Amino acid sequence: MATMQDILYDDVREGELYEKLDDKRIRCFACGHCCPIPDGRPGVCQVRFNRGGKLYVPWGYVGGVQCDPIEKKPFFHAYPGALAYSFGMLGCDLHCAYCQNWVTSQALRDPAAVAPPMKVTPEELVREALQQGAKVIVSTYNEPLITSEWAVAVFKEARAAGLLTGFVSNGNGTPQVLEYLRPWVELYKVDLKSFDDRHYRQLGGRLQPILDTIRRLYEMGFWLEIVTLLVPGFNDSDDELKRLTEFLVSVSPDYKMTDPENTTAEDLIRAAEIGKKAGLRYVYPGNLPGQVGDLENTRCPKCQELLIERYGYLILNYNLTPNGSCSSCGATIPGRWDPSFEGQITSYPYWPRRRRLSDFFSILTTE
Repeated sequence: MATMQDILYDDVREGELYEKLDDKRIRCFACGHCCPIPDGRPGVCQVRFNRGGKLYVPWGYVGGVQCDPIEKKPFFHAYPGALAYSFGMLGCDLHCAYCQNWVTSQALRDPAAVAPPMKVTPEELVREALQQGAKVIVSTYNEPLITSEWAVAVFKEARAAGLLTGFVSNGNGTPQVLEYLRPWVELYKVDLKSFDDRHYRQLGGRLQPILDTIRRLYEMGFWLEIVTLLVPGFNDSDDELKRLTEFLVSVSPDYKMTDPENTTAEDLIRAAEIGKKAGLRYVYPGNLPGQVGDLENTRCPKCQELLIERYGYLILNYNLTPNGSCSSCGATIPGRWDPSFEGQITSYPYWPRRRRLSDFFSILTTE
């Protein structure tokens, strides 16, 4: 019987983000680990590997697709109400015990994480996204940095078809991978998981590469939003949240920090207030619709006019001007905005079913 690793090691092509060292060793630049990989071995991510002195990377499959409201990604200042066609592969360079997408991200580490790869082409993904009415196509569910070559292939087709593109990432990047992505990615979400290096090492990474990536993304002109998943007892102390938000303010006060799931409404409100006191202009507690007062909404930081009213992923009211300014005082609101609100296809995630899976994917089989 073929193992998951056997299957994935067939669905590959030579990568672009690496350099050759000596004795058939190579160094990968897809993520902040910058793994030096001996011949016959994978990197930390388990899906990029050295075969005969060449780096081979995931290609030609997805571990899952889903249609999401863009607010689920979450992007709160990018095309409100838009449909985001979301796809992911398998594998991750971290191993967070609380991962929400562990069935894809930990597919080669956890025997219980079984998300069969489904063969597909970039053209098929883009065609399906258009059929669903998507405005944005997003690489997510696993860590997209480690599958950057595949994402770029999809995004080239997407751009040609008029779609916008996005990454939902842990932010453990390198200068090389960000330059590689720069021409093809408009929207970038980073999950800043903690502001304590000891905590990051528990997750299999380091804090500094993530902070460097956040600064670099901002300087390079990506539209960037930040999420912090509050985990009680791990990263929710007042001191850590204060240091985290002060760092974000030092990059730009226009950053967003969404704090979704696994904690109480009171803790989310507390975290939001810490962010606001540090100087962040837009802080959104997420995933508890109707329980966090006015904090789901976007208000003008200058005159407090209600500009976007939300209930969870549902847009209830939209009052931005066509050029993305406050309709009351004219203050510019940072973000990526349409000239007008175009409505929502859905305010809930759904699995696309317009075609039979047998027509779209070749499902994992065993030998």
